[in-house]
Amino acid sequence: MARLAKLLPALSVILLLLVPQAWAASASETLQQVIDDHWQYSLKEDPIMAGRMGVADYNDQLPGVAPEDRQRRLKAEKDFLARLQAIDADQLTDAERINRDLLSWVLTNSIESSELFLERMPFNSYASFFFDAVEASNGLAMANVKDYEDYIARIRDFGRFFDENITNMRKGIADGFVQPKIVVQGVAPVVRAQVYDDPKKSRLYKPFQDMPASIPAAEQNRLRAAGEKAIGEIANPAFARVADFLEGDYMAAATDTLGAEQLPGGKKYYRHSIKTYVTLNMDPAEIHKIGLSEVKRIRAEMAELIKEIGFNGSFEEFTEFLRTDPQFYAKTPEELLKEASYVAKKVDYRLPEFFGKLPRLPYGVVPIPDEIAPNHTTAYYNPAAIGGSVGGGYFVNTYALDQRPLYELPALSLHEAVPGHHLQIALSQELENIPDFRRNLYLSAFGEGWALYSERLGKEMDGIYTTPYEHFGRLSYEMWRAARLVIDTGIHSQGWTRQQALDFLSDNTSLSDANVRAEVDRYISWPGQALSYKMGEIKIRELRAKAEKELGDQFDLRAFHDAVLANGALPMEMLIRNISGYIEGKKHKK
Repeated sequence: MARLAKLLPALSVILLLLVPQAWAASASETLQQVIDDHWQYSLKEDPIMAGRMGVADYNDQLPGVAPEDRQRRLKAEKDFLARLQAIDADQLTDAERINRDLLSWVLTNSIESSELFLERMPFNSYASFFFDAVEASNGLAMANVKDYEDYIARIRDFGRFFDENITNMRKGIADGFVQPKIVVQGVAPVVRAQVYDDPKKSRLYKPFQDMPASIPAAEQNRLRAAGEKAIGEIANPAFARVADFLEGDYMAAATDTLGAEQLPGGKKYYRHSIKTYVTLNMDPAEIHKIGLSEVKRIRAEMAELIKEIGFNGSFEEFTEFLRTDPQFYAKTPEELLKEASYVAKKVDYRLPEFFGKLPRLPYGVVPIPDEIAPNHTTAYYNPAAIGGSVGGGYFVNTYALDQRPLYELPALSLHEAVPGHHLQIALSQELENIPDFRRNLYLSAFGEGWALYSERLGKEMDGIYTTPYEHFGRLSYEMWRAARLVIDTGIHSQGWTRQQALDFLSDNTSLSDANVRAEVDRYISWPGQALSYKMGEIKIRELRAKAEKELGDQFDLRAFHDAVLANGALPMEMLIRNISGYIEGKKHKK
């Protein structure tokens, strides 16, 4: 007893010293549990995302969007947010605080979206629930009978999924929360085109055309027959119902006005859209002013380049020359795709000079599917599914070749492929020691801002912009994104007409008439998203300028780029905080 009594004071001191560590571990464990619970919840609620993250458990399903689904998600996400907010951030490591802050941002934004009931308007001219369904299984590894049976079950879920979305859109009609007529007029024919007399001609049938040899022939025949039946009995009628609805009741209710702020609750809706896509709380008038300033600056650079080229004519005459001279256009889809591929490979060669860390995942140059190309933009990037059967996809629009100038390809390839979307997204997917939700996270200001920054970065890479026309193409693309700041805010908060927007974009860029129309209709249908490109790029350029100024000779461009991309997609405020910390850390190492 005496010996134990002598030890008690010492033990008490030891226990007191251990308490903070135990408490810190408890905070870390609590955070990890919330992250794990939220991830499992996310996989179940979003079967499409789950499949693309390599989790096959829900490949037989599409998401639920009925009122009870929305209410369940809203309650669950409020509960997750409350659990996160109860964690003492001071007890977390720097890496854990990033996880906590990032998940809090995601949850807060999703809760605001649910409270605004944005599911009432589940489509625009660029993205939609029906193409989400068509693309849901694209790129997923389909190696055995179970994979195909899951895929058939998912096709058979089209009817339920489409009908729930129609119900939400009917609620939008009742509330006056609908898309403008000009948007519906462009989208409805694309939906109607998905109804095939022969199910084998549907994009949905493509996985059945080249099945693995490991599946016995009899089973292949059975699965093909079941797939054809599911497309004919379920998918085709579902697309027909959506097309009928869009052409009928929805068209009749669609607005003649264009602006988000002109809808019921529109001011709150547009501010939420700005926060979602810019990841900053900003006033539309402030963004409009920034856009006008950027347009003025870029226009001056364009005028100087035209002067250097020696063109004898006005800006309008020069852009007309670019739009109409045959030398600037491919004669076949294959020529356009080959030229895009060549530019992309030239950039690949230069990447190690600008990045210390590069992704392992490859990418390919792919034509945009014929059935959506007429109403689609110039190009887009489609990320690879984790564990899927294909790499990242740089999709190029080969429709209307006289509207796809070759001099734009360097800027386009830098943006959509490398070092733009593919490099950034693939690196995010390959990050180690981070929660899964961060590998899947796409924030538009970060992703699109980085891709636009990449277009400018091409100027620093030898041999990418090789002619004055390609340099003008880059300026035209930058002007395009600057004009978006003016047009998006003009349409959605200042009462601009469609013609005003068309004229502004056409007068300030060399974009073809087809691209101008497609772009303006996209801005009309998707408030706020178009702001993310230039606003994100401006912030990244500001951070680079700050690092160059404060670090001086110690500035390393490769290290700076790696630092920007090191944590995957971040809201702008978090990126600013992280890069400021990176700069301070470099200073202290002097």
